[in-house]
Amino acid sequence: MFRKRSDTTPLTSQTTPAERVTSVLGTGIVWKGKLSGSGGLRIEGAFEGDINLRGLLVVGETGRVTCETLQANTVIVAGAVRGNITAEKVEIRSTGRVWGDVITAAFSTEEGAFLRGQITMEEKIELGQLPVVETAPSTEDKPADSGSTEVD
Repeated sequence: MFRKRSDTTPLTSQTTPAERVTSVLGTGIVWKGKLSGSGGLRIEGAFEGDINLRGLLVVGETGRVTCETLQANTVIVAGAVRGNITAEKVEIRSTGRVWGDVITAAFSTEEGAFLRGQITMEEKIELGQLPVVETAPSTEDKPADSGSTEVD
């Protein structure tokens, strides 16, 4: 539980930005669609769709996720997930419920956790490419408006 820091341990935080929650889908929120991107996400509401995330995904105790594919670097389940999980690290907490197959390099559960599916352990997990997000053109790309209008 507690360990003494050795002289070789750096003084900087061992938590990288990808291992922190930066966005929350709160209790009472129902979301359908695709989630993709980088950063940490905590789901306390309900989500239906696909998730492709570079970072941490936490499904909180009130969280409900239904998806065909869920990909993230780290997945912590304290709520319910119905779908297949591919992640470098998967943790199912005592209140967590997973219905689906899990492909991972590191797996842990707490007493009381539930999993109905297969676990495949791999030495290394290759997460697919993130979809390219198209951005709206900036105002610098548009021709300047001279303020005059031609009428035929």
